[in-house]
Amino acid sequence: MILLSFDIEEFDMPLEYNGEIPFAEQLAISRKGLQNILKILKENKIKATFFSTVVFAETNQDLVKQLLSEGHELASHTWFHSDFEEKHLLESRLELEKLFDTKVVGLRMPRMSPVSEDAVSEAGYFYNSSINPTYLPGRYNNFNVSRKPFWQKKVLQFPASVSTIFRVPLFWLSFHNFPLWIYKFLSKLSLDSTGFLNIYFHPWEFADISNPKYKLPAFTFKNTNAAMVNRFDDFIKWAKKNNYQFSTTKDFLENWIQKNKN
Repeated sequence: MILLSFDIEEFDMPLEYNGEIPFAEQLAISRKGLQNILKILKENKIKATFFSTVVFAETNQDLVKQLLSEGHELASHTWFHSDFEEKHLLESRLELEKLFDTKVVGLRMPRMSPVSEDAVSEAGYFYNSSINPTYLPGRYNNFNVSRKPFWQKKVLQFPASVSTIFRVPLFWLSFHNFPLWIYKFLSKLSLDSTGFLNIYFHPWEFADISNPKYKLPAFTFKNTNAAMVNRFDDFIKWAKKNNYQFSTTKDFLENWIQKNKN
C-alpha cells in the first residue's frame, strides 16, 4: 500500500537560508503547486492525505474543499509552519474541523519536529506521522525508531518510510535528487519489507521555486516545477503498473489496527 501525503503550508523555506519572500508569495507558490497535485491525483484516480496549516487552509478554502470533495483526507500541520506553541495542536484541529466540516484525526508537525505525545493525545488525535526513522544531521536522530506503526501512549505513530539498508529517507529530497529508477527500487524494497510506503511532499515542489532571491541550495529545487509534475506522474504510473494500491493515511491505519488485533 502506498500512502502519499502532502504538507500544504506557507512556502517559508527561503527564510531558512536568509532568502527573501513576501508572505503573499509564499501562499501563491503553494497554491499553484497544490493545484498541480490535485490534477495529477484526479487523473490517476488515487487518494492521498493533506496535512495543512490553518494559515494555508483558511486562505485557500476553495482548494481544501475541492480535495475533500475528491475523497482525500485533511489532517493538521498545526497553525503556522514556522511558529509553534503546544496549544496549536488542539486549536488547529478544531479550526480545520470548523472551517471544513470534517473530522481531523491526523497530525504532522512542521519539519518533523518532536512533540509531547501526551499533548497530542489530549488534543484528540488518533495518529501522528511526524517521525522520520533515520538520522538527519542538524534535524533529528531517529535511527533506532521502528519503521512500522507503533503505539506511543494513546497515539499511533506512523513513521515515514526509509530504505531497508542504511535507512536512507525516501522523502521529498530523495525523490528530487536520486535517479528515478533508484528511488523506485528503494521504494519496492521498503514496500516488500513493511507492506507500505509512507512518503511525503510539499506543494511548492510542484511550482517554480528557482528564484535567486530565495537563496535556496540547488538540491532543494532540483527537478521541481514541471520536472516534478512529470516525475511524480511517472512514479504513480509505475506503482499502478506494479499493482500497488493507494490509500489515505487514516483508512490505512484503521485497517492496520484491525489486522493486528487478530
